[in-house]
Amino acid sequence: MEANDPQRSWSVRDLSCTWHPFTQAQTALPPIPIVKGQGAYLYSESGIAYLDAISSWWVNLHGHSHPYIAQKIGNQAKELEHVLFAGFTHPQAIILAERLLSLLPEGYSRVFYSDNGSTSVEVALKMAFQATGTGKKLLSFHEAYHGDTFGAMAAAGKTHYNRPFWPYLFQVHSIPPPLFGKEAKSWKAFEQALKSEDIAAFLFEPLIQGAGGMRLHCGKTLAKMIKACQHHGIITIADEVMTGFGRTGSLFACSQLGIAPDLLCLSKGITGGFLPLGATITKEFLFNAFLSPDTTQAFLHGHSYTANPLACAAANASLDLLLQPECEKARAMIASEHRAFQRAWGKHPKLVRCDCLGTILVIEYKTDDGSYYHPLKQQLTDLFLDQQILIRPLGNVLYLLPPFCITKLELQKIYSVITTTLEDWP
Repeated sequence: MEANDPQRSWSVRDLSCTWHPFTQAQTALPPIPIVKGQGAYLYSESGIAYLDAISSWWVNLHGHSHPYIAQKIGNQAKELEHVLFAGFTHPQAIILAERLLSLLPEGYSRVFYSDNGSTSVEVALKMAFQATGTGKKLLSFHEAYHGDTFGAMAAAGKTHYNRPFWPYLFQVHSIPPPLFGKEAKSWKAFEQALKSEDIAAFLFEPLIQGAGGMRLHCGKTLAKMIKACQHHGIITIADEVMTGFGRTGSLFACSQLGIAPDLLCLSKGITGGFLPLGATITKEFLFNAFLSPDTTQAFLHGHSYTANPLACAAANASLDLLLQPECEKARAMIASEHRAFQRAWGKHPKLVRCDCLGTILVIEYKTDDGSYYHPLKQQLTDLFLDQQILIRPLGNVLYLLPPFCITKLELQKIYSVITTTLEDWP
């Protein structure tokens, strides 16, 4: 048979030509070919329907292949598929920028587009460093994750995600995050950093660290840090790549802080899971810092697909759905169901913690080693796949971050498998 013979399974064909992320190809099982998505489900080549409990790496908001977003993308494709965003503009990008600024806390004035979460962080870092000058350091939290491009990797400090590249990363000053019960330790380290280091910017994930273990933070302490940084002229950068667009209860996690960081990074759910798009939101003083008759003083950064009209159309359509009362009720239902599960099972002796934040549920199992590579990761993945549920644990940390269209019955199915791990596993 030829390599692209349609009679060969997609899985076999995949193994001969692709390279998958975060995957050890020598030991990994063959990937599951998905040929269709609808609502909260992904359908495999063999016809199995998998309940997507993590929104396919946190990007899907309203369900797979949502017809409204698909229609808006199709309409836009018939008008304009792409135009360079240097020297030109287009309606979808302008409308999206206006809408984002209207929804965010007061004080933001500009939207710089890129194409994913890592690049939205890269943009913010470059803006901050260029605006403040050379020789200064970035302040961030231990065990952070801000993406896989070099600047975003370096910004997280030295972690298990970027170990092969440690010799090449620029130096950052890392402090413990303000975890609940450990706020004083974090604040002391923060104060010491401001006294002993020349800090240009402070980068953080508001309220919860995502890939770093889904660890919840004290918003009050984080707000205090932001205020102190702004008082000292240190640029504050909120990485809302995961937390944006309703995941934490409010539309944006920073809305719960009572203070607006200087820069805010968005991606993942911005297009409802349809197309890649990133956005870095900034205040006017940063925009003004680049104004000069000298072109070399401009912000010389861009991407071929910056502000792609199809992606912007998808984002505008996703916002249409997100702002509907029905979507707000759906998010509230998910949050309520998570809290009920937490009340019922959160104190189980097999758990270190069971946390809730909006539509996010986090469960950390007691293990001898809490690393990302703990074998429990694969054991949990296999168990849930056997029950036709898609999850992706972070070592011994299992989390749910479902699309907003999920039903109570579907949530109960997921919870029942979790309780199996607590009651019936050794």
